[in-house]
Amino acid sequence: MKKIVRGTLLGLLIALVIMQFIQPDKTNPESDPSQDFITMNSIDGEIGHLLKTACYDCHSNNTTWPWYSSVAPFSYVVAHHVEEGREHLNFSVWGTYSAERANHKLEECVEEIVEGEMPMAGYVALHSEADLTEEQLEMLMAKFAELQQ
Repeated sequence: MKKIVRGTLLGLLIALVIMQFIQPDKTNPESDPSQDFITMNSIDGEIGHLLKTACYDCHSNNTTWPWYSSVAPFSYVVAHHVEEGREHLNFSVWGTYSAERANHKLEECVEEIVEGEMPMAGYVALHSEADLTEEQLEMLMAKFAELQQ
């Protein structure tokens, strides 16, 4: 039994070491700043700050990759979350969305906030600046509702 446990642990250790050398892609795609949600909607002040601190790391091409995104297996989890986040909503390419799609995205933003899905609890646990108060969440939802056409 000891040999099996020892062999398993050794195998896991070797796998973790190899994973450190095979990192997921963490590049930020180029994008036109004039197509960004904040720019296009002339958002400034606190709302812009809230979006950048609680949303933009996963939902834009301006991800600030934290140190732990370079340590496997966390690097794979973080890269996957960012990839998924950009796939569902990417504020950097807002100008490429049709009016109908943009309205739908705004509705989804409100739904995710109401359901407590966004910002993600795991993200908030590691990024205290994304731990928004009820008042801040209400401000974001009101802005999203205002922007719907």
